Parts: sequence; structure tokens; C-alpha cells
Amino acid sequence: MSELYNIEESIEQVILVGVATNGNTEEVATSLKELEELANTAGAVTIGTLIQNREQIHPGTYLGKGKLDELRDMIAELGATGVICDDELSPAQLRNMEEVLCTKIMDRTLIILDIFAQHATTREGKIQVELAQLKYRSARLTGLGNSLSRLGGGIGTRGPGEKKLEMDRRLIKDRIAHLGDELKAICSSRDTARKQRMQNHMPVAAIVGYTNAGKSTLLNKLTDAGVLEENKLFATLDPTTRNLTLPSKQEILLTDTVGFIRKLPHHLIDAFRSTLEEAKYADIIIHVVDSSNPQMDAHIATVYETLRKLGVEDKPIITLFNKSDLVTEDVILRDLKADKTLSVSAKAGTGLDTFLDTIEEILRSQKVYLEKTFSYADGGKIAPIRKYGQLLKEEYREDGIYVEAYVPHNIIGQFDL
Repeated sequence: MSELYNIEESIEQVILVGVATNGNTEEVATSLKELEELANTAGAVTIGTLIQNREQIHPGTYLGKGKLDELRDMIAELGATGVICDDELSPAQLRNMEEVLCTKIMDRTLIILDIFAQHATTREGKIQVELAQLKYRSARLTGLGNSLSRLGGGIGTRGPGEKKLEMDRRLIKDRIAHLGDELKAICSSRDTARKQRMQNHMPVAAIVGYTNAGKSTLLNKLTDAGVLEENKLFATLDPTTRNLTLPSKQEILLTDTVGFIRKLPHHLIDAFRSTLEEAKYADIIIHVVDSSNPQMDAHIATVYETLRKLGVEDKPIITLFNKSDLVTEDVILRDLKADKTLSVSAKAGTGLDTFLDTIEEILRSQKVYLEKTFSYADGGKIAPIRKYGQLLKEEYREDGIYVEAYVPHNIIGQFDL
């Protein structure tokens, strides 16, 4: 296997390129603004943008010949060190553009993978990212030959990119298989932990949302989780689960997930499926939306599309329109797919009391009302009610302990009604 070699970090000076089909120039311009944020997070500086209107993306060179010439002139004039395309490029498009433009060509998928490589800190996260990167790169080895060695430092060379990319397909295939086996073992442990939680009857609420919507801030505010909060895309990558005690003293588990984004690479969805599927097995989905972002509605649509791909259906959804303190003009806050919608500021803490009450309301709707007098000998049976249910009344009487409570369906059978 090729040896490791040192890579010096370099600041890429990039031009962003997009293709508007069906006249959707405004949509592509918005996507390029997000791509600029991604590039900045990856460590690049955007020095120019270029959009071409075409009926369809050119299958061989992404852009048409005229725009390619225009782009080549821009590269020379602005001194760009690379080009980032807003769509995932095929191996042929990547090779042909490099030959015409004589510069480093990247695509949106590569940038997102690079950011994930920077931010993965746990063993599971690092394995997931390397697996996604290798699958992405293995599809691009054909025909690229030694051109991969020209990557040098900078974007696209973090994580497994630090190993020389000329290793043959067999080595990459073997590495992918090895990582896949490691990931399966980790997923098995995650499944075991998930089953244990289900046996313990602990309700789970999964936090989902577009990247940088404020999921980590919400988790920290409610549970003192200590998760990194930063105004960057994908600032936190590895999921965190914490206990949350509701006002009624009922305990639930609150877990965050990887942030979603438009055109999320399928390699990442596959690699992070076990992490993302925390939402699939949750009792409640907490959808966090950045209400100060002009693209709020598009972000909501992206989140629901990603949840659909993951098979997350028929779950109660609470949508939190977050960052209400940053909203400077009248906006319509609506999510027709949510069961409840609330305006909050996770950072300031406003609206969170109502949010916790809403969680209790939804959990109560999933429970059975229990009214029973327990003998003092059976007093221990009240403990799971306190922990997993909502205890409304507890009175010590001559004939025993009188209890009124809402109890989860899955433990009601323990009480000999």
C-alpha cells in the first residue's frame, strides 16, 4: 500500500459554477450561495461565480463549449486555483473539464465529504466518512490515471485522502469491505442499545433539521450536553443522546442527528444510515427550522424529502421555528406536515417551556389513563409509572397507594387491571 505523505494546507481560491435548467436561474443562484458557505467551511475563498442556462447539463463537460471558454478566461483573470461545480460530476465530466481548464475541478459532493472528514471525531463518524469518500473516489478512478496525484493539499485530501490515491481498485475494494464490516459491528451495537431503550420503555425524541438550524444549541440548552455550537454548516457531525426530564418529572431521551442539506450525497446517506435512522425509531420528531433564513420553506422541503428516503413516516412532528430573535420582518411560519408548530429561540431560551409542555401533550396522547390503588406491598410498581409515565396524583390511604397517571401502552399490562 502507498505510504502516507505530508500535505500542506492551502487556501483554495475558487470559482463556483452551476447550470440552470428549465430557466431556474434564481434557484441555482440560491444554491450557489449555499455552495459558497460550504466552500468557506471547507477552507476555500470564493472569488467568482458562473451560471449557464441550458436545457440540460452537458453530459461530457458539464458546461457548454462557450461557457467553458468563458470560465477558462475567468480562471486566468482572477487567478483561481480551482473550480467547484454545484452538481455531482461524472468521471468523464471531471476528466474533460480538467483537460480543458487545466485546474483543479471539484463538485458539491466532494466539498461536503471534505467537511465531514474535518468534523468527524468519533470512531464511527470517521469510518462512515472514509467509507463514503472511498466509494465516491473509486467510481472516479477509471480514466483519471495519474491525474489524482495532482490533488496535492487542500480540499478533498482530508481523511483517507491523505493516502496516495493511486492505489488500485483491488486495494480500495478491500478497504471498503473492511470498513463495511467495522461499520456493521458498530451498527449492531447501536441496534442493541436501541432495543435496550425500547425494553426500558424510555420515550425517544429525535431532533432533525437542515444544517445550521440550531439543533445543537437546542440540545445544549435543554440538557447541558456540551455539544459544539458554531455558525457553520455541519459544525457538529457525531450524534449525541442525552436524558431530558420534563416538567412532570417524566424522563425522555433526546438525540440529535446529522444535519440535512439539499443534494446530500447518496454515499453519505448510505454510510450514515444507522445514525440517521435514529429518527426512524423515535417516538417524536422534533424538526428545527431556521426561521431567519430566507430559504426556510426550501429547507423544510429538503428535510421532509430526506426523512421520506429514510422511511420515517407516521411519527408525531413538532416543528420549532428557531432563531425567532433574529427575525427582522414579518414572515409566515407554517409547516402543514407538522402536528404542532412553535416559534422559539433556543439560544435565548424563549418558547422552550411551551415546547416541553407540547412534548408532554403528545406523549400523553400515546398513553393510557390509569386509576388504581396499589397495596403497600406492591408499592414498587409505582416506580416505572414515575419514570416512564405521567403521574397526576399519588395519595397514601389506609387501603394502599392511590394513583392517577398516564401510562405508556407497552407497560400497562404490568398492573393487573
